[in-house]
Amino acid sequence: MNIYMLLTIMFFLASLAGLWKIFIKAGYKGWEAIVPFYNIYIWLRIIDKPLWWYFFILVPFINVFTLLLMVAETLKCFRKDGLGEQALGVLFPFVFLPWLGFSEKQSYTHPSKIPLVKKTALREWADAIIFAVIAATLIRTFMLEAYTIPTSSMEKSLLVGDYLFVSKLSYGPKIPRTPIAFPFTHQTLPLTEHTKSYLEWISLSHYRYPALRSIENNHVVVFHYPEGDTVALQDQHISYYRLVQEMGREMVWDHYDVISRPVDKRDNYIKRCVAIPGDTFKLRDGIIYINNEVLPDPELVQHNYRVTTDDRPISSRLVNRLDITEWRQVTQNSYIISMTTVAARELEGLDYVTDVSRIMHAKGQGERHIFPHHRAFPWNEDNYGPLYIPEKGATVEVNPENIALYERIISVYEGHDLLVENDRIYINGKESNTYTFEMDYYWMVGDNRHNSADSRYWGFVPEDHIVGRAMFVWLSLSPDRGFPANIRFNKSLRVIR
Repeated sequence: MNIYMLLTIMFFLASLAGLWKIFIKAGYKGWEAIVPFYNIYIWLRIIDKPLWWYFFILVPFINVFTLLLMVAETLKCFRKDGLGEQALGVLFPFVFLPWLGFSEKQSYTHPSKIPLVKKTALREWADAIIFAVIAATLIRTFMLEAYTIPTSSMEKSLLVGDYLFVSKLSYGPKIPRTPIAFPFTHQTLPLTEHTKSYLEWISLSHYRYPALRSIENNHVVVFHYPEGDTVALQDQHISYYRLVQEMGREMVWDHYDVISRPVDKRDNYIKRCVAIPGDTFKLRDGIIYINNEVLPDPELVQHNYRVTTDDRPISSRLVNRLDITEWRQVTQNSYIISMTTVAARELEGLDYVTDVSRIMHAKGQGERHIFPHHRAFPWNEDNYGPLYIPEKGATVEVNPENIALYERIISVYEGHDLLVENDRIYINGKESNTYTFEMDYYWMVGDNRHNSADSRYWGFVPEDHIVGRAMFVWLSLSPDRGFPANIRFNKSLRVIR
């Protein structure tokens, strides 16, 4: 059993044991502390809180705040109402509850008999802020987090300006690699550009708690950007590795400030998982095949089309009606438009449109920016693979011809020393012709197929990079208008499919 799971079980049992003794001190039977649901009812009586609090215990995510508040009220029953005591008690209930229960020096007092302690307004605010920060951080880390869509890579399934909730419980919450960080920040401190918001002198190993479900084909997934381990600060929107390909490593290091980031502090991406561990991914003329079977496209998937007219222009009114957000005029009668199949068919039916054809990169027309960036794999955005998606425990042959596919997995994601020399492959100093994967990997592709930086460009997504499943858009705001006209009511409050 993993050390993190063992510690979690120990902390849970320690908290229950503490509650057992606290229940006895409060005049109840100890065994009542371990009876599910009933123990909450007794606990509310011990801290003298109304039974309607029970309703909040039944509401997901709100119940986290409620339970922590019950711990804080329990501390008050033992006259532990100092700011530091309350904060530590809520953070470490598995320590404080056993201490209160088992220590003979700690005695319970019913809340009705505790003299009223008048707090200053500053103390009231401090209590509320500390409690809210602790509870919200726990929810954000292990249960649910809010995200915003910044780019069009998932149009029209997800729009720029969509605000969504991502469930971390779905695929199992992770232990944070960098547990010491400024609350509610990701990479940098507020009001700063490059000052880190986290400390790296404590770095925990990867562990994911049991999941509610596994990732399936076509799930919309949030994950840490795999190539985000190294960043050129002055050009963060471009992959460091892409810069090195184009400019050379020395030139990049001479002209940029280059930093590294731990896994949990890399940029968050959102894409559709089209292939899961053990699958074979193939793209033929823009159609995705998984294990030689067609993977149905999402309803709102987009491609780039070349549209030609009889010299009459395509109006902005038509573009708005068809919900087209990415288009450009190439010549007087030629346009490049990103749109759905439905929109393309509607354009085809217009009398002044002479041709609507999907832009397609020909098979065998390799492109340098496409993974694995090697001439032995002449792949492109529309014709790619076949490619095996690594599964934990699976073994593949490695040789100088295919090592480009797996070198980043071996050396970066799984941390082995890899050397290719004289057509021989050495892993951790030993000559090898096979490799056994230590993690599961996934293949992510954006729904805006010709305008998405995804696995076709930077490769596999390791399991320790998975954040959670995109579940629900609670608000959608158009970036082209001011509030409140920018609220897209027809796109808000929708389930992500």
